Amino acid sequence: MNDRNHEDLTRLIKKFFDAEQVESCLEDIQKGEQILRDNPAPEPDSLLVANIKAEIGLRLPARGAAPSRKMAYRLAAAAAAIIVLAGVSARFFNSKVEPVRFQAASLIPTAMWESDNVAADDADLAIFTAEIEQIREEVMSLEADEEISENAVTELEMELIEISSDFWKG
Repeated sequence: MNDRNHEDLTRLIKKFFDAEQVESCLEDIQKGEQILRDNPAPEPDSLLVANIKAEIGLRLPARGAAPSRKMAYRLAAAAAAIIVLAGVSARFFNSKVEPVRFQAASLIPTAMWESDNVAADDADLAIFTAEIEQIREEVMSLEADEEISENAVTELEMELIEISSDFWKG
């Protein structure tokens, strides 16, 4: 290892280890480098290298088709953009200019605003009100310890599930 690399390595190791451990780490690295120098990796067999080169040669022409396909996709995208732009500009330039009409929409119909009984005027609200009233009566009978079958409790739970799912959908 040359002096500059040795200094850089020493500075780096000092950032992570104590002063006592720095020398030990440097010795371990030098011993590891010596082991690698003493035991070089074996050279690959020339037949293996030739087989790898042949396989690479077979796969490279297949990759040559990709740039032409990529170019075709780019041309198709450009053509589509031109067609869309032409259509929009033709519609924009050939359209008649009409005066703008101001329209307002209300979420709640006027009849409901003027009504005294909103629950009766709105069908969905009337249905929900009736279902809630029915469930309230069933819960009150459950609290009063009246005789209710197991099916009634299950049916009540199913109604609660259905109402909560309808509520969040609407």
